[in-house]
Amino acid sequence: MTTTPVRHVLFWINAAAAWFGVLVSFTLNVSGHYVDQVDPAKPTILGNVAGGIDTPLERFLDWITYFTILSNILVAVVVTLLAARPGLFTRSDGVGALWRTLRLDGLLMITITGIVYNLLLATGDKSGWDLVSNTMLHMVTPLLTLIVWIIAGPRGLINGRIIGLSMLLPLAWAAFALVRGAVVGAYPYPFLDVSSNGLASVLVFILVIVVVAVGLALLLMGIDAVLRATERTGTASPGPAPDTEDSTP
Repeated sequence: MTTTPVRHVLFWINAAAAWFGVLVSFTLNVSGHYVDQVDPAKPTILGNVAGGIDTPLERFLDWITYFTILSNILVAVVVTLLAARPGLFTRSDGVGALWRTLRLDGLLMITITGIVYNLLLATGDKSGWDLVSNTMLHMVTPLLTLIVWIIAGPRGLINGRIIGLSMLLPLAWAAFALVRGAVVGAYPYPFLDVSSNGLASVLVFILVIVVVAVGLALLLMGIDAVLRATERTGTASPGPAPDTEDSTP
């Protein structure tokens, strides 16, 4: 089993990677980098509509609407607290349940981010700091987060209730993205575009993602149980037989 100091180091490395990706992305966004890259005549990277308003607030709302950004921020916050205040996750009250739920949310959302981006959205046309940001957000942090969870845990945080609660945040994000998309006339991802796909098609897609997320959560719970049993077995393994006094007279 991984010792506590090593766990802390792994959590801090995970947190640093996540924060770095988030901060680079945020800096590029608020500086107007993506506005210039897409089309200077279009006011924001998400609300690419003639009537859009290019303000710091609009750029921030565009930025935070992306599932990728939300998942990376969540991982950064949760893993930082795992390193700094691990006791929050083992409390038996509502605070403990909240942080256990957010830990699972981070794992699920960052994994889905990596899978969906690399299978459906990757174009390979990034360069410079945009490439750095994209690589951290969609590749490094998703992979690192899973590896750190497998090595350092913590174990025993996932159960059926936590899985159910973990669906609330992604559903809230989807509702926010759809409502804001209807207001600004643009959506963060093509598969959420109600104007092109129709509301029924978008809702079916969201339902499929929820089903996949539940299946992934159950898989993580199973892996967690196996790893927990392995750690217990390793801890309970008998050591060398104690020395006995020589009874020879």
